[in-house]
Amino acid sequence: MFMKVVLVGCGGALGSILRYLCMILFTHYGWNSAFPSATLFVNVVGSCLIGLLAGWSMTTLPALSMDVKLFVMVGVLGGFTTFSSFSLDFLQLVERGQWGLALTYACLSMLLSFFAVFSGIALVKALP
Repeated sequence: MFMKVVLVGCGGALGSILRYLCMILFTHYGWNSAFPSATLFVNVVGSCLIGLLAGWSMTTLPALSMDVKLFVMVGVLGGFTTFSSFSLDFLQLVERGQWGLALTYACLSMLLSFFAVFSGIALVKALP
């Protein structure tokens, strides 16, 4: 049990570092101004990656081991994606009176992330 906790913790640390690096890149290139595009990006990419891994695990080769699932899917992708950051970004847009941006952001985050998971699984199932 302890090793499983360590796997999730190490994966979560790696995912959080990757998310932070994305935030730095988006800020450096000016893509994170009024709209929280970096958070949207990591949530959509993380959703696609978890869809790809889930699809791969269900359809090809041997299923991923529980340790790999814990490290990558729960740890890395759990640390990389940012529902709490999403919620805070949404609240900050609302507090600034930017209701249109807030609703656009919430809808895009949910729809694109759902689409990304579906696409990841569908892509893996379509492979020979």
